[in-house]
Amino acid sequence: MKKQLIYSCLLIGATFIVGCTKNFDQINTDPTKVAPTLVTAPFLMSQAQIKFSNSGYDQLLFQSMWVQSLASTYDYYGNGDKYIYAGSGRDYFSRTWNTSYGSSTLIDEMKSVIKGNAAFTNLDNCGTILRMMILQRITDAYGDIPFSQEGQAKQGVVTPVFDTQQSIYTSMLDQLDKATAALDVSKAGPSSDLFYSGDVSKWKKLGYSLMLRAAMRLTKVDAVTAQKYAEMAYKGGAMASIDDNAKVKADNTNGNGNSDAAALLVTDDFREVRWSKTLIDYMKLTADPRISAIAEISTGTGKKANEIQIVGINTASMQVGMPNGYDLKGGATDISTAPGYPGATPANPAVTGDAAAPDGKYSRPQYAVYDDRNRYNFLMTYGESELLFAEAATRGWNTGTAATHYANALTADMQTLAQFGTTSVLAADITTYVAAHPLVAATALQQINMEYFVQTSATFNLNETWANWRRSGYPVLTAVTYPNQFATSIPRRIPYPLGLPSTNAANYAAAVARLSGGDTFTAKVWWDK
Repeated sequence: MKKQLIYSCLLIGATFIVGCTKNFDQINTDPTKVAPTLVTAPFLMSQAQIKFSNSGYDQLLFQSMWVQSLASTYDYYGNGDKYIYAGSGRDYFSRTWNTSYGSSTLIDEMKSVIKGNAAFTNLDNCGTILRMMILQRITDAYGDIPFSQEGQAKQGVVTPVFDTQQSIYTSMLDQLDKATAALDVSKAGPSSDLFYSGDVSKWKKLGYSLMLRAAMRLTKVDAVTAQKYAEMAYKGGAMASIDDNAKVKADNTNGNGNSDAAALLVTDDFREVRWSKTLIDYMKLTADPRISAIAEISTGTGKKANEIQIVGINTASMQVGMPNGYDLKGGATDISTAPGYPGATPANPAVTGDAAAPDGKYSRPQYAVYDDRNRYNFLMTYGESELLFAEAATRGWNTGTAATHYANALTADMQTLAQFGTTSVLAADITTYVAAHPLVAATALQQINMEYFVQTSATFNLNETWANWRRSGYPVLTAVTYPNQFATSIPRRIPYPLGLPSTNAANYAAAVARLSGGDTFTAKVWWDK
């Protein structure tokens, strides 16, 4: 199916860049063109929440397959699966930047409207916490970015400086500390809140969980600061159950349908995007009961059966992950040459014009779960928080008992799947699995971070999957080898949007000069050493 592209321009704070989008994506109205009031200000935060949570091709084209959560033989996904330019790949340099800054400017405008009004103190601090979540995604993807001067175009800052990532993390941790501590549970929370319906106590726990996540990013470059803020988050009180999960429910009837689902429902994507062999093999190795909750194969044979959007077969023993780096071109990299290839499903002779399905025996993300335009988008979960506390404790920091945190995480991660509303893991299976997989000191870091890989993959929080892989080194991945690659190792950052050299030349050049290896996919951001 030919991809139809709509090109649009988005003014983000002070940076004018051209990005590409699919016809189902939305570009929010620039908040500098509207006149919010105290009454409408809370809606700016809810708009930021849905916009930021709806990643779609932002994460599917690159991050999902770089970290080998997903795989595909379809050309459009060559950017992530094979590190080659495909499917307007260069235009997607801007996707994470555009979506995230587009969300943060909504928060900037909200904070401007309510500034100095004591009645909106909790809304203001919740806005700060959300803004830190948003800007962390941008800096983790690109490195140095506009931070201290972000969103100041109305004040005349049209060429913002790119702050160093080190200074950004210092500021983020400080802002999370102050905003979270300042939340007052005795006062009204934000209305129109898509995370917690205005529950300030849950926002407080989210603030400390985000502090923990930001702190743990620094384990390779500043362990002292990482320990300080991880312990602060533990003392402050992070997420305590899956009821604290930060998630946004999409609403397709109101034009805010889930963009991951919209992408996967495109016929070619539905037929050929599969769970990666890396993920499914690991889950099979550990006899993970989530396999049947997240994976399925088509109920029929042939190409057309694999395009029918109905619930498939989820029997765990039948699930097979697809190796990354293969295509359908009949040559040396054709999927039929992959080790352990399960074979094609033959054409159905009863269907006119049907053909064999070379990918038909590989497992896709379950249709009822991941292709629901009204499903939840997960941004951070209690299980992730517990895993990070487990790692901190393993490092000897004062964050509780590693084994307890790990067991809590396994339970929570499996229970979280039920929040999709279309799948679940039996309680008895969860209990059995947790008992059979205690944390072992000698392999603790591997166990913790492999579970982080499974959890963030299963909840489609794939930006976080990629970020934690770069930080932790787990899973241990083998880079794909394929002709004409833009990188011969797994990409570790996204190059800056293509318009920046002409719209903010001096500050862009200064940021690139600080990158070892230049503005490339293989250069490393500051915390990724």
